[in-house]
Amino acid sequence: MYGSLDISTSGMIAQRTRMTVIASNLANVNTLVNSKGEYEPYLRRSVMLSASDGGNGLSGVKVSDVQIEQGALRRAHRPGNPFADANGYLMVPDIDTTAEWVNGLEASRAYEANVIAAESTKSMMAQALRLLA
Repeated sequence: MYGSLDISTSGMIAQRTRMTVIASNLANVNTLVNSKGEYEPYLRRSVMLSASDGGNGLSGVKVSDVQIEQGALRRAHRPGNPFADANGYLMVPDIDTTAEWVNGLEASRAYEANVIAAESTKSMMAQALRLLA
């Protein structure tokens, strides 16, 4: 029965990681320079999830990778920017804030579902112990 809690816990960890990456994408939607002040537009990150085997025949989920989406840039006309080319264009992060918010809501709901599943499992375990006592 503890395996059920492990599955819910793995789901909560995975969704928390997704929310962290989504928050990072939203926070860096206008980031054009790296920590050294060099022109290096932020590239969108995405979380890759995969099934994990807990060793007891039950499965869960794990974060298999946080990918940096190469080429996730779009051309923008900003003639006043010091990094713009002669025509006033530069490459900026191609992050759709609406899609990121929707992904964040989805991750939040999935996290809540795992919390409810864990609480239900704990309640059933407590009831089973009461019956045994």
